Amino acid sequence: MKMKTITLGILLWLIALTVGVAQDTGTTLAVLEQAKEQVINEEKEALKKEVEVINGRLEQNEITAENAEVLKREVAEKRALNIENRVAIIDNKIALLERNGSLADETETVGIKITLAGDDGEERIFNVGVTNEKEVVYDRRTTSDLVFALGLNNAILDGEGLDDSPYSIGGSRFAELGVAWKTRVFENSNWLRVKYGFSFQFNGLKSTDNQFLIDTGEQTELQTYPLDLDKSKLRMDNLVVPVHFEFGPSKRTDKENYFRYSTYKKFKIGLGGYAGVNLRTVQKLKFREDGEDRKKKLKASFNTNNFIYGLSGYIGWGTTSFYAKYDLNSVFKDNPTALHNVSLGLRFDLD
Repeated sequence: MKMKTITLGILLWLIALTVGVAQDTGTTLAVLEQAKEQVINEEKEALKKEVEVINGRLEQNEITAENAEVLKREVAEKRALNIENRVAIIDNKIALLERNGSLADETETVGIKITLAGDDGEERIFNVGVTNEKEVVYDRRTTSDLVFALGLNNAILDGEGLDDSPYSIGGSRFAELGVAWKTRVFENSNWLRVKYGFSFQFNGLKSTDNQFLIDTGEQTELQTYPLDLDKSKLRMDNLVVPVHFEFGPSKRTDKENYFRYSTYKKFKIGLGGYAGVNLRTVQKLKFREDGEDRKKKLKASFNTNNFIYGLSGYIGWGTTSFYAKYDLNSVFKDNPTALHNVSLGLRFDLD
């Protein structure tokens, strides 16, 4: 690349690591004065939200009017002290700046300054600054979880039960892996949450009685395989968007500049459903032929439905729940009797 590039022939004669950023004194003073106003506004806004929370607890009869007044005085005193202390810190910075002409000793921003000399003799200076402080959100109504589930899988024909299923209960399994976001519905209460996201579902159906699935063109049916099967399993991989309404108690924790709700070690119930698409369908066969173990992986649609939708729910404690889901769509599109996939297992919602 021809653009005065830096090569091995370039003289690298100065690399300096510095702390702080060079600032104009007048500009910095103006920024610090503005920061004092911002501090006051932030604390007033935080006080307003805390008072709203107290009023909400009063309206729900969680506390008495006398307790509400005491709590309001406490938060007002706390915010007044916060203003006093934070403004004092800024005033000290202003005094340091006016006395020394810079804030070189401050460590709020870490910077790297690199000076390079190219083959044209011209110096090039690069400054990179990294801020250490991270803003704390006062009220985070939405959090995220990693969702993992696994258990037993099967399929039920319309009008029949699990006992009539042509698939093995022990050999048919499912797994699910996804990401979910949880949003608090009400401003001052966390008893109802909406949980939504996306998941990959892997549903397996193991055939019994030495049968395998075949697409005849008119429907998909089980037929007897000409050799003894060690394994005959259909797997359907789906991408779905689950949505659940989650109910249950939670614990509120109040800190100086934020508050949070936690459902850790709390009872919960989730009710909802899912919708998505089938990504892949594959049938795996294992058998012996001519004295050798053989495997077949048959990748085809097998006339399975491309659109997946169903009902699901969970009930549990903390991060672990019993989980069930039921496909409202039929597994196969053109079969005369609808076949519905059903799953039961454990679900883990990991923060």
